[in-house]
Amino acid sequence: MIKDPYLSVVFTAVLTILFIIAGSFLVGYLARWIAKLFGASPKKRESTFAGYFFAAPWIIGFLIFVVVPLGFSLYWSFTDYRIASSEPIHWVGLQNYFTLLTQDSNFKASLVNTLYLTVFGLPLEIAFALFLAVLLNQKLRGEKIFRMAFYLPVILGFNTAVLLCWRLMLNTGTGIINQILRAMSAFVPFNYLLRACIYVQEIVSSFFLGINNGNFNLMNKVIAAGFPAANRVPLWVQSPLWTKMSVVMLMIWGCGTMMLVFLAGLNNIPKELHEAAEVDGANSFQRFWKISFPMISPYIFYNLVVGMIASLQIFEPVYVLYRDNQPLISSTVSMVYYLWQKSFSHFEIGYGSAISWVILIIILLVTLLQFWLQDRWVNYDVF
Repeated sequence: MIKDPYLSVVFTAVLTILFIIAGSFLVGYLARWIAKLFGASPKKRESTFAGYFFAAPWIIGFLIFVVVPLGFSLYWSFTDYRIASSEPIHWVGLQNYFTLLTQDSNFKASLVNTLYLTVFGLPLEIAFALFLAVLLNQKLRGEKIFRMAFYLPVILGFNTAVLLCWRLMLNTGTGIINQILRAMSAFVPFNYLLRACIYVQEIVSSFFLGINNGNFNLMNKVIAAGFPAANRVPLWVQSPLWTKMSVVMLMIWGCGTMMLVFLAGLNNIPKELHEAAEVDGANSFQRFWKISFPMISPYIFYNLVVGMIASLQIFEPVYVLYRDNQPLISSTVSMVYYLWQKSFSHFEIGYGSAISWVILIIILLVTLLQFWLQDRWVNYDVF
C-alpha cells in the first residue's frame, strides 16, 4: 500500500487511464464481433470498432456511474438497509413505499413545499425570463453587456458561496434587499403595493403550511391581523411564511438559460409578420400577444418541461439557506432535500432509495402529462 498521498493519486490516475484504454478496446472488439455475427462487411466491422472504441469511455462511465447505481438503488428500495446499523440487509418488499405514501407526514410536507415552488416559482421564472428576452430583443445599445449580466447567475450557479451571499442579502434588518425596499417605500404607491404583496404572500404561504400541519390557525391569524403596517418588509430568512418565497426568488434570479431560449425563439420570428401587423394598425402589445407569443409556444413548452424537472429536484438553496435553522427547515424542505436527509443524514439507504424512485415516477408522470397536453396549446405549424 502506497503511503505517500501524492504517489497514491498518481497511481490511481494511471490505473484509471489503463482501465479506460483496456475497456475501450474491449467494447470495440465486442462491437466488431457482434457486427460480424450479423454479417457485416469487413469495412463495416472496422468502422463499428472505431466508433465504439472512441465512444467506449462514455459507455463505460454510463454503465458504472448510472446503470449499476440505478440497479442497486432499485434493489435497496425494497430492503431495510441502514448503514449505521449492524443488522444485515433484509427484504421488506413494498413496505418502504407503503410507509412513504401513507404514513410519512414529513414526505407529505416535502411534497407540498415542492408543489409550492413549482406552482408559484416556475411560472414567475418563465415570465421573468420572457420579459428579459423581450427587452433584449429590442436591439438596444449595450445589448451584449446586458446578455452577459443576465446570464451570469447561470454561470455562478447555486454554489455555496453565492447562496451564502444571498443569505446575507436576504437578512431582514441589514440585508440590502430590504434596505432597498425600505428606501422605495417612501414612494406611497409603491408602499401600498409592497404591503399588498406581503399580505397576499403570507396568506398563501400560511395556507400551504396549514396543509402540512393539518390546521389553518396560522392562516386565520394572518387574515385577522389585517393589512400589514407601513413599515413592514418581507422576513425572507426569519419567518416560515417567507422561506419558500426566498427560494422562489433564487429560481427567478437563475432564469438566464430560459431567457436565451426565448431570445432565440424571438429572433426566429419572421420580421415580415410584425411589419404587416404594424401596417394594419396593431400596437406593440397586440403584435406580441397575437404574433410573437403563439410562435414561441414551442420554446415556452421546452422551458416548462425543463423547468418543471428542475423545480421538482431543487435542493441546493434549501440546503444552504436553512439547513442550520431547524425552526424554519420544515417549512421549506423539498423532496430531494428529504431524500438527502434520509439517505445521508439518517443513513436509511433503503428508505432513501424508495424516495428517489417515487420522485422519479412523479417527474415521469408530470413530463408525460405535459407532452400529452402540448397539442392543445403548442403551435409547430410555422417551423
